[in-house]
Amino acid sequence: MASPTSQTPLGLFGTDALIDGEGLAIRDTVRRFVEDRVKPELADWYETGSIPARDLAKELGSLGVLGMHLDGYGCAGTSATAYGLACMELEAGDSGLRSLVSVQGSLAMFAIWRHGSEEQKTEWLPRMAAGEAIGCFGLTEPDFGSNPAGMRTRARHAPATGSGTGEPDWILSGNKMWITNGSVSDVAVVWAQAEEPDGSTRIRGFVVPTDTPGFSAPEIKKKMSLRASVTSELVLEEVRLPASAMLPETAGLSGPLSCLNEARYGIVFGALGAARDCLETTIAYTQDRDIFDKPLAAYQLTQAKLADMTLELGKGMLLALHLGALKDAGKLRPEQVSLGKLNNVREAIGIARECRTLLGAAGITLDYPAMRHANNLESVLTYEGTSEVHQLVIGQALTGQAAFR
Repeated sequence: MASPTSQTPLGLFGTDALIDGEGLAIRDTVRRFVEDRVKPELADWYETGSIPARDLAKELGSLGVLGMHLDGYGCAGTSATAYGLACMELEAGDSGLRSLVSVQGSLAMFAIWRHGSEEQKTEWLPRMAAGEAIGCFGLTEPDFGSNPAGMRTRARHAPATGSGTGEPDWILSGNKMWITNGSVSDVAVVWAQAEEPDGSTRIRGFVVPTDTPGFSAPEIKKKMSLRASVTSELVLEEVRLPASAMLPETAGLSGPLSCLNEARYGIVFGALGAARDCLETTIAYTQDRDIFDKPLAAYQLTQAKLADMTLELGKGMLLALHLGALKDAGKLRPEQVSLGKLNNVREAIGIARECRTLLGAAGITLDYPAMRHANNLESVLTYEGTSEVHQLVIGQALTGQAAFR
């Protein structure tokens, strides 16, 4: 009796039938880029703790994925679902690659696109969409991650010096931490407690060219995760900016949180890419690896593990596509993004770890992606809202009670 033809995990679920032609075309284009350009280099980038961010940004800009879900200003204006599928393929390469694109498009570009002035949009977005300028997003501080409202970075008024408008300048002082793209950025969107006319302070966003005097971005080294990614501290020492540097269309914490929701949405899809890469690699390995005179794939224990991982990957994909459909319809709520981020990252890291065990000793090397993905997902589990924070967001939606304090 002939053996049945093997299928890919998501092929078993038939999820391609839920994706339109544009989404499939974009997915396949990004997948080819990752397979041909990125994967052959990843082991070296990860081992050396470096990535050619500027070269990749230009290539990704030519591919059209930077800010791809935004409209105008050189952005492609694709569907949210197509953007999610691109994130999935990028993270099937490496979480650091998807982070570069997420921070560029869903944090820095989105902040300017949603909350910026027309002058700010015109100055920065076309160059950022093309990958000619790289952006970063300065919210997290050394002592304020899950509680950004407590940030200590301050923006105070100072007499104008040459802006021509007569409006006071801004002076920014403070530190930001764990900032992706920071050391290679041309522009930073920085959030600070800013002076209000009545003497109070309110969170405001500022567009900061990184060549402004007083701005520096020392790179964070000795990472065990996201090694193929630039992670930095931002240091703002009396950085003087014109009045026009402030994002005019937002005040309060809702501004940065709206950007975080954009990035979290991409992670819902992205984490599945890492999981899929681990699982597909492991299925192929178990079919080639002989144990006691037959393939590892022929053992019941192996098949049970592969089946369970496929089930979680497929359920995560169905959830991601559902959230994509809601976002495209303008109906996606922040707590629903928390459902997706919590579930899909948690399941992805579990799949990566289980795949490592099936790969045996080979799984600890960079010849196979499982341990690299597992290490990266440790960071993804934490950034853009820890698992605990997303549990509390969901809990508040269910009970009406805020349990953050």
